[in-house]
Amino acid sequence: MSVLRSRPVLRWLVPAAAAVTVIGGGAAIGTFAAQAEPSLPPRSAAQLLVDIQTARLEGLSGTVVQRADLGLPPLAGLAAGGNDLLALATGTHTLRVWHSGPDRQRVALVDTLGERNIVRDGRDLWTYDSRTKSATHRTLSDSGEEQVPPSLPATPKEAADAALAAIDPSTEVSVGRSATVAGRDAYELVLKPRDEASLIDQIRVAVDAEEYVPLRFEVFADAADRPAFEVAFTQIDYRRPDADQFRFNPPPGTTVTEQSTGDKPDRDGSGPGRPSADEPGHPGAGDVTSVGEGWTTVVVAELDTDEVPKPEAGDAGPGGVVDAPALIGGLPEVSGDWGKGRLFSTKLVNVLLTDDGRLLAGAVTPERLYQVAKG
Repeated sequence: MSVLRSRPVLRWLVPAAAAVTVIGGGAAIGTFAAQAEPSLPPRSAAQLLVDIQTARLEGLSGTVVQRADLGLPPLAGLAAGGNDLLALATGTHTLRVWHSGPDRQRVALVDTLGERNIVRDGRDLWTYDSRTKSATHRTLSDSGEEQVPPSLPATPKEAADAALAAIDPSTEVSVGRSATVAGRDAYELVLKPRDEASLIDQIRVAVDAEEYVPLRFEVFADAADRPAFEVAFTQIDYRRPDADQFRFNPPPGTTVTEQSTGDKPDRDGSGPGRPSADEPGHPGAGDVTSVGEGWTTVVVAELDTDEVPKPEAGDAGPGGVVDAPALIGGLPEVSGDWGKGRLFSTKLVNVLLTDDGRLLAGAVTPERLYQVAKG
């Protein structure tokens, strides 16, 4: 069984780590093509922040490219072949996006093997996978608040909203060079942590100079000159998409699963009506807390020791997916006055799994995790 379906600990490693990276705050496989720097009227960081928050967006459609090279260990790369969330944390991905007000959105992830869609049309929420010819449908409440957003941002705006919401005194905010993104002139907002314990050097947000919509979002690791994670429009159209774009009709031969309002979308392998492994009430679920603030926040999860995979050497399991024991066994052993465990390291995130059943994750140095583990 896939490591991300069978055990809570590995399900934490990349989705949680990616969230810590984006919200808390290696060379990428190429960067978006650089163009001549446009000449724009001066604008302060405070003005740009207000512009972003007050921008009125009636609609848009476009193509988004997401690129990531987080420096994942080799075994994690193998595991990515069996899980969409883990795969999104590596390589290059192309998405088509449509937005028409607060209750109509569509995101399509396109790859060589097929297309996956998330479509919201009013209270109807559909997910569809052309590879498996399967779809799920939910009817949202009037507020739609129970909708679960993707674990990785689908657009620069989603990523920027999360980063800007986390701005506090630990963040230095400035204006960088102007740029051209998707044929649009843009200002660049630069966010830098003041705490040297953070693995993130800076986050850059390119903002449309006329519409004030984020067009590009980049995360740079410490001492790196290329982004470890970036998501950017390569084409954008601010005209409101036609309503037909949001009407989803399952293609012939599609297996449709109806989910009730209380169910979460099937993002981590849990079927309809089944709680995911990190929810209260699930066997092996434990308390999740955070230590610290801002860029150096560390998430701590108390795991049921019976659910923690025992490290074993081994190759990929059925379908090329690495089993949890093999993945854990491939991580380096670490120890100190806090105890013993295994360390999962990327350019932007470190995750410590201790032998006594704790998982600590953050966009911080291993030393910071050891300090928190010691208590």
